[in-house]
Amino acid sequence: MKSLLKHLVIALSIAATAQIAHAQQLGDVKAGLEYADAVCAECHAVKKGERVSPHERAPAFELVANARGMSEMALRVWFQSPHPSMPNLMLKEKTSDDLIAYIMSLKQNRRSKSGL
Repeated sequence: MKSLLKHLVIALSIAATAQIAHAQQLGDVKAGLEYADAVCAECHAVKKGERVSPHERAPAFELVANARGMSEMALRVWFQSPHPSMPNLMLKEKTSDDLIAYIMSLKQNRRSKSGL
């Protein structure tokens, strides 16, 4: 039993370390907000709590973050794909990382939503 507990603790420690490292690799949330505020806010509601965008077809960033299946990878693909209603984004990797980190920071904790 002690061996099982030891392995469980090790596995949880590794998983937690990997998640922290992954979060650190995403980018700078503050820089992402600054970019969003300067560039994206013309069409999108970019701040937490904002639900209505200036452009009716542009989704609020908080809604994007909380869309089913939204992930860092989904945002990367979105940014690299042309869309008729959006300008062709030519983001530097750091800017993209920062913007993705910011958008993902708006994701609500699913447990808090369900009351668990």
